[in-house]
Amino acid sequence: MLDPHDLVEVYETSDLTPGERPVLVHALRGFVDAGSASSLAVSTLLAELENEPVARFDADQLVDYRDRRPRMTFRTDRFDAVTMPEILVHAVRDAAGRPFLVLSGPEPDLQWERFTAAVRLLAERFDVRMVVGLHGIPWAAPHTRPVGLTPHASDRSLIAGRPRWIGEVEVPGHVGALLEQRLGQAGLPTVGFTAHVPHYLAQADFPPAAIALLEALGETADLELPTGPLVAASKDVLAEVDRQVAGDEDTRSAVTAMEHTYDAVLAGRALEGPGLLAPSLPADEMPDGDELAADLEAYLRGLDASGDDRDRPWAPEDPAAPEGGATPEGTAAPADEATPDDAAVDGEERDDPEGESRG
Repeated sequence: MLDPHDLVEVYETSDLTPGERPVLVHALRGFVDAGSASSLAVSTLLAELENEPVARFDADQLVDYRDRRPRMTFRTDRFDAVTMPEILVHAVRDAAGRPFLVLSGPEPDLQWERFTAAVRLLAERFDVRMVVGLHGIPWAAPHTRPVGLTPHASDRSLIAGRPRWIGEVEVPGHVGALLEQRLGQAGLPTVGFTAHVPHYLAQADFPPAAIALLEALGETADLELPTGPLVAASKDVLAEVDRQVAGDEDTRSAVTAMEHTYDAVLAGRALEGPGLLAPSLPADEMPDGDELAADLEAYLRGLDASGDDRDRPWAPEDPAAPEGGATPEGTAAPADEATPDDAAVDGEERDDPEGESRG
């Protein structure tokens, strides 16, 4: 492996002082991020809180430009501008003045082990006390219910009291998961939170998922984080979705069915954690664990085999790409949402959106 020191440039900073031991938050775009959950969370943090860049990764070595082409502007008779991807670490202060670091940008296409080693070097340099990852996935849940989270950690005690949603399953890797594993193996406490975004809204911005991520981050890392702008945006988004659902009988029936299923599954899955009920569904109505795992693997194999241009702001627009997420089988999408097949959705193949969300 090439020297990871050469992959990242660290800036001089006055914002971090010895002994403060910040938390490192990572939210790299590229692997699903349904509802732009982690992207919205990061943009809110950087817009609302005092921050400064403290490190920059060499994206030229990490990003495959032929797969994710930078956006260029042609004006009249010349190429006038280009937007190149950036992978940055910002030092941020929460509302109480406590420091934390935010690693954001596109997920590297190349040199994952070297990138992970470079992040570990940064964690050591800044004396990081905990690493937290943020993510969003499509979930078979209606927008009328609270956003759930799948927690994961290097040590179960870090997410004590939070439910487990699945046993063992193999899934395509992503850098966020590799960071969690490798840094955990190096002795750093690592935690991750994956927001459950209604699968029929996965291609749109869904602020409630970003709120759920920030609340979990704040609770776990003891940080006071802003959610006000997201709360306001959530009201507008949910009101618009309600309006569209109310205007289509098939979609309204599908959402109502999901509400009943969601409530029954939550009551009957015997998920581990306080406040979750013991199984109460008849045996023939209980979800089959092997079937759920098989669905999940099939869906994620589809993601792994296809391209992924989601959440890549420099990628060229595809006028043929659907704007909306997948809707339940046999239903119509809201008026301004396209209804794709189970095949490619903005570069991602989805064999089973409900199965993927259980990973």
